Amino acid sequence: MHEFTIESPNPIFSLRPAPNQQQQRNFIQPHSQQRTKNMNSDSSLIVHHLENSRSQRIVWLLEELNVPFTVKVYKRTDQQLAPPELKAIHPLGKSPVITDGDLVVAESGTIIEYLLETYGNGRFQPPSTKEARLRNSYYTQYAEGSLMPLIVDNLLFNLISTKVPWPLRLIVRPIMEAINNNFIVPNIVTAADMIEKDIAKSNSGWIAGGPEPTSGDFMMFFALERLPSAIGADKVGSRTKAWLRLIQERPAYKRALRRVGRDADVKH
Repeated sequence: MHEFTIESPNPIFSLRPAPNQQQQRNFIQPHSQQRTKNMNSDSSLIVHHLENSRSQRIVWLLEELNVPFTVKVYKRTDQQLAPPELKAIHPLGKSPVITDGDLVVAESGTIIEYLLETYGNGRFQPPSTKEARLRNSYYTQYAEGSLMPLIVDNLLFNLISTKVPWPLRLIVRPIMEAINNNFIVPNIVTAADMIEKDIAKSNSGWIAGGPEPTSGDFMMFFALERLPSAIGADKVGSRTKAWLRLIQERPAYKRALRRVGRDADVKH
């Protein structure tokens, strides 16, 4: 297996062994040639989707791009973990991960960057101003680098306090709740206030201020959708709620929900 690494020891891109050299030559063609080959194929693009996971944002983007693709759904284990079958796709066994022919791409930001570059045809790009591009770049990185760890910590501390056996719960639960309420939740509230002010700067409602969503919006959606349950709906600003509605009302987003089995969440 040939592996390519971007600022991480984890394999982000990998090539599966090809039956012949011609397939490898096809893979390394310029993106314009790759796009023609992939668009004419029968859904060589597969999203390996773990239920209730970040890969929902990838399915939404692909629906916006109107690219033929297949969703392969993986059920969580009883412990709410990814099943071992995902390790056959990527060594870490995590989601999201996509396969596009012989190419394996992991990590949300890398996948979104790859899909926009390969299939975007110039769509979903921020305005050309330096401020818009920096804001889009910032939130593309901030979503997983800073915000999602807080959201996950909040979820885990709430979960631990309810899953501990009863005799220990009397001791563990107050400790978990104190850490969550005094450290994690205040940091999420601070983040929510910052996000609210930045979205308020946008005339269009999208993060970068352009006429359509960009990578910052695709990346931030999963975390901000969980913001009300983390800090309470009353602490989520009106501009942030309007941003969420912008997404939820898009036909491509509704199609994405159906593709991942969240039909009940589709707003008619």
